Amino acid sequence: MSWISALAELHQQGQPCVLVTIIEERGSTPRNAGSKMVVTAERIFETIGGGHLEYKAMQLAREMLEGRSQDTRLERFSLGASLGQCCGGATVLLFEPMGQPQAQIAVFGAGHVGRALVPLLASLPCKVRWIDSRESEFPEVMPAGVEKVVNDEVVDEVEAMPAGSYYIVMTHNHQLDLELTAAILKRNDFAYYGLIGSKTKRVKFEHRLRDRGFAPEVVQRMRCPMGLAEVKGKLPVEIAVSIAGEVIATYNAAFGQDVKKGETSVAKLLPASRRNQA
Repeated sequence: MSWISALAELHQQGQPCVLVTIIEERGSTPRNAGSKMVVTAERIFETIGGGHLEYKAMQLAREMLEGRSQDTRLERFSLGASLGQCCGGATVLLFEPMGQPQAQIAVFGAGHVGRALVPLLASLPCKVRWIDSRESEFPEVMPAGVEKVVNDEVVDEVEAMPAGSYYIVMTHNHQLDLELTAAILKRNDFAYYGLIGSKTKRVKFEHRLRDRGFAPEVVQRMRCPMGLAEVKGKLPVEIAVSIAGEVIATYNAAFGQDVKKGETSVAKLLPASRRNQA
């Protein structure tokens, strides 16, 4: 399968990968600039020349996948004794993560706002787990790419999420909201935690969480009320748009910084003649 066909198929499957491209060649190299290879956690498509260079590229790409890296990366390799290849040249590889979700999100609650919010999140570069104890509350047709989780022990699902996840709590039960909040704050490794409710609800929860021994700085990380303050509407879809906007703002907080960093790195790796043209 060609690299472009592989990318299309992996995208359709929602499977992350890394596209590896030779962007610079000097001297004798196994393949020319522009050659590409697609690396997933278990497979590769196409080749950048084989040998130890390709093995190192696969290893690096899979480390990026395991770490869920969103950043492009440049690496320069000398094809000499250190790589066990006798070409004697040098090559620069560009590593581009593809299909890696910007955010892994757990949405607790399949009520009116949850049913308005989840399709919005599903249309973003996010991986969504939609969790409730009541199967009847979920729609008959689930949004594409959303994992439905029906569990009587809803709080147990907090531990199933990886570090750096986004949590959105909007259940039908205030006590359940409190128990979920306590479990999420106890982990304290989330990128975002939003709890639906008013400022009055927040004050009550802060008091109860302090009684449970949670430090003020940890409780302060909780977004409640959540969503963009500029959106004043109370309809489920208006609340959903407000929350989705805040999620987007959170994962886009550093947008553009890595691009500039990458452009600088490319410039440093190019020969002087090419650098002046860039």
